[in-house]
Amino acid sequence: MKTRVSIIGASGYGGGELVRFLVGHPDVTLVHLTAESRKLEAYGDVFPNLRGFVAHTTEDADLDAIGADSDVAFIALPNGIAMTMVPKLGPRVKVVDLGADFRFHDPATYAKWYKAAHACPELLEGAVYGQPELHRARIRASRIVGNPGCYPTAALIAIAPFLRAGVVLSEGIVVDAKSGVSGAGRGASLGTHFCEVNENVKPYNVVGHRHTPEIEQELSGVAGVPVAVVFTPHLIPMTRGILATVYMRPSRAITTAEAEQILADAYASEPFVRVLQGGLPETKATYGSNFCDVAVRVDSHAGAVIAMAALDNLVKGAAGQAIQNMNLMCGFPEHAGLQEPPLFP
Repeated sequence: MKTRVSIIGASGYGGGELVRFLVGHPDVTLVHLTAESRKLEAYGDVFPNLRGFVAHTTEDADLDAIGADSDVAFIALPNGIAMTMVPKLGPRVKVVDLGADFRFHDPATYAKWYKAAHACPELLEGAVYGQPELHRARIRASRIVGNPGCYPTAALIAIAPFLRAGVVLSEGIVVDAKSGVSGAGRGASLGTHFCEVNENVKPYNVVGHRHTPEIEQELSGVAGVPVAVVFTPHLIPMTRGILATVYMRPSRAITTAEAEQILADAYASEPFVRVLQGGLPETKATYGSNFCDVAVRVDSHAGAVIAMAALDNLVKGAAGQAIQNMNLMCGFPEHAGLQEPPLFP
């Protein structure tokens, strides 16, 4: 019997990518595809690239039916909705939430950054932050996973090995990151209008982006001490991709060769992290795939360790990592359904 999977919020970019990968997953059958804004449409009309691959019609999110018919539910909806839905799905259904509702250990952190009390704080203790490179064993044993944000995924992959090795300080970490426009979602807005974005690069949500506490929570766990970061995101005129450049202060003298070896050792057995030795990450090399490319350089003159990571914000930064988490939760091979190489050019 194949695992029955439903996607709540299947008309957004994240939901579309979930479907694109899951139609080729050997252990999965799709059951419910919900889309409140585009219900009762043939799924091939919602995403024309999937014509002929998916016979479903979009529907309302009937949580009783989804809870009865599904083994796994992906929730790809705006922040604040999943926490009202998960308790209604029942204790049997495994859940991967692509929003922020189950990413934080402390409900007070969620309330501070998302300006709302958590609707089911009792479930946070058992929920796991879904970064396989950090929490693989806990994800395997979990029922609820909070899928990481796209920016934190890139930042954590770049930073964690150096903090864990003790070769950089936990203070003064700066994350400078750029994202393609699809990270803003599928809804129309002035800020993502073609004429506003094209031939333009701009920072946004400086000092206060909601992914900041996510990065800090996970780095504090790696370092064993509270970690604060400076995180500045930028919007760039391309469809997909994130490039994060991280600046860290070394705790001792270190060479680029030693730093590259730390990365190579940390990710030697990771199926979706590619360590570049000699080369540098670029978003095009990860386009449409679940891979994250990472590299490092040491600037001995300025006293800085500079780590760089590139990924596709809709795949390793969202849907692909969510499927990677589902594979772990269900005991499937971790790479199942995700073996597509990046598109190029």
